[in-house]
Amino acid sequence: MTTLTLNRNDVYTGNLVLVNERYPLVSQRKVKLIPANVNHSSIFMEPDAVTALSNILSNINCTDEIVPVSGYRSKEEQEQIYVDSLKENGQEYTEKYVALPQCSEHQTGYAVDLSFKKGVIDFICPDFPYDGICEMFRKTAPKYGFVERYQSGKEDITGIAHEPWHFRFVGYPHSEIIINRGLSLEEYIDFIRQYPYGGKPLEIIGGKATIHVFYAPIQLCDQILLNMPEHCFYQVSGNNVDGFIITIWRNE
Repeated sequence: MTTLTLNRNDVYTGNLVLVNERYPLVSQRKVKLIPANVNHSSIFMEPDAVTALSNILSNINCTDEIVPVSGYRSKEEQEQIYVDSLKENGQEYTEKYVALPQCSEHQTGYAVDLSFKKGVIDFICPDFPYDGICEMFRKTAPKYGFVERYQSGKEDITGIAHEPWHFRFVGYPHSEIIINRGLSLEEYIDFIRQYPYGGKPLEIIGGKATIHVFYAPIQLCDQILLNMPEHCFYQVSGNNVDGFIITIWRNE
């Protein structure tokens, strides 16, 4: 066994952090960013998200029909977008489509807004229809860790209007679980709590590996220690709420 040490501050980092008005970013953390692709060097994302995005576009043989519109935003950029939208679009529209500063997934580096390439692209609400190459992207995305974040019918849960263009990297297999079960990220964070670490896992068969997913609460501790199996690949992400999601790959 290998002992894994997780600190309270680690709750606020990782590809599964839930960021919304109820659970804002705790601090302006440093993020590792790289350009979304060579043709859009001013749009940055976390490296894992960039790799996944590139793999999706390659898989569907998409050359330049889909373009990134917005990736990582600093707190200051999010503030400016919110203020500008209030002036241009009014309060009702802005509250539907623009998150408050520190409540935006774009500040994590794991979110991207995409558009079907055309002459004029709306920065707030880009066109990403449910047909053609855009729908091919949407259906392929979960295989690589991305989900359409703000789905129709989930507005009361997410606090954001339906956004067909907004995709969030959560990593595999979480993306497949979320889509197959029809969950929002908020619902997934709640769902995974029924699989506490040390108990029965959520089990997924993925290729040649069996994947186990667990939840580990931080509770009132500043630090928790977990015994991890040896010779297994694992990933840990905070949920930005109250604990961690542990993912373990066991080779068959």
